[in-house]
Amino acid sequence: MFRRLSPIAVALSFLLAAPPARAHDWNAKQIHWVGFTQGLKLARKKHKPICLIIFTEWCPHCRNYATVFHDPRVVREARKFVMIHVDKDKHPDISRRFAPDGEYIPRTYFLDYHGDLHSELRAPQEQYSYFYDELDPRSILAGMKRAAKALH
Repeated sequence: MFRRLSPIAVALSFLLAAPPARAHDWNAKQIHWVGFTQGLKLARKKHKPICLIIFTEWCPHCRNYATVFHDPRVVREARKFVMIHVDKDKHPDISRRFAPDGEYIPRTYFLDYHGDLHSELRAPQEQYSYFYDELDPRSILAGMKRAAKALH
């Protein structure tokens, strides 16, 4: 009378019943995030450097990293930049364009107002040079301060 379901059928039923993934909370209420093309135009117009973050919605490190943008010090420092975030899955061409040491996520780059990458502005580590501490806002804050000084 009862039919035994395969493990694949059980897994699929859980996936189909799960609520859709929610976007990470990058603090859009306090930080003006823009898309890539709009951000490049805005940076040129305002002569402001760019902070570019490449992420995905499914990445737990990205979810953690998004929380550091709620720190009031990071919010203040973000005002010195055109803040761009790009979903790697939706814009693989942009992700490939900005991948000097691989396409890991999240990655944070600092660009001048022309949109040129300044590869010397990176996290203080050998491997994954553009991966800032996902839990401690002091990491990206230090990177933003170095970039603001170098690019203004």
